[in-house]
Amino acid sequence: MADRKALNHELSKLFNEMWDMDVNRFTPGKDYAIELQGKADAVLQGDSVVQDSAARHLFHYVNEERLKNIKTFATFISLLDNYETSTGVEEIVTPEEIAENNCFLDAILMTGVMKVSHEFSFVTEDTELQIHISLFSILQLAHEYLLKKKLAKPNLADFKYQLYDIWFQLYPRKEGDRPDSCGFEHVFVGETRRGKQILGLHNWVQFYLQEKHKQIDYKGYIARKNKTRPDRDDQVLSIQFSWKGSVKPIGSTFIGVSPEFEFALYTVIFLLSEERVTRKTVKIEEYELQIVVCRHGRHIGTAYPVLLNTSNED
Repeated sequence: MADRKALNHELSKLFNEMWDMDVNRFTPGKDYAIELQGKADAVLQGDSVVQDSAARHLFHYVNEERLKNIKTFATFISLLDNYETSTGVEEIVTPEEIAENNCFLDAILMTGVMKVSHEFSFVTEDTELQIHISLFSILQLAHEYLLKKKLAKPNLADFKYQLYDIWFQLYPRKEGDRPDSCGFEHVFVGETRRGKQILGLHNWVQFYLQEKHKQIDYKGYIARKNKTRPDRDDQVLSIQFSWKGSVKPIGSTFIGVSPEFEFALYTVIFLLSEERVTRKTVKIEEYELQIVVCRHGRHIGTAYPVLLNTSNED
């Protein structure tokens, strides 16, 4: 059960601004459709056989043209096959993969909505209407917030290197010296441990693509206590699924949001604290969430949203 902490109004305000700026977010019922089906049974971590409460896929439809045509999604998807998902197996990063990482960071730093910085509401003979419009990204909003806290590099190019170190720098997930993991792999791609445990995999696009290729088997939803079942237009879900021979008893994920939204959200939480585990309670739209971010030194170990009254530990 997630510990209920006081609502952080400052972060709630920031994250709702980011939510409103997320022009690339997919709209339920229009850009995608999900089938929730049955409620998942309670199972233990490590169980390999569980009751399947969902005969069909979670994702009934996703607009793949949008996935291909929106640069942040397209560059994000290009990264998903760059990793060896088994922990303990050393990752080898090629020059091509480094270039793909950089293309993705460039895309999420530049993608944004039109920002009006100065505007006069009338024109006279002595006053000209002056409107300065620029593209302002979700990551830049996060950057501005972190700058005020003196937690980010002032220059956006330097901030990009900071993001690369936080998300893409390899490290050994367990004891030893094999660099077998990174924050991006764990959170967005997913990992397995000794074939008995699913780690991470908190991203809806990866879930959809793995499900499409029959690698993931959706087992059912996890209900909140104050709600009998999720709705098909809910954009935060707790679900149960199997992948690569293991079962994830409870996995939580945003649905439909852009990669830049999640990247910005988790980066802010990560940089706000030096603690090994940081939990911030926020309200984004209708969702009261605990955002959990775990450190692995200077890098992200894991990050995910928890719908309050559900739990998740990796």
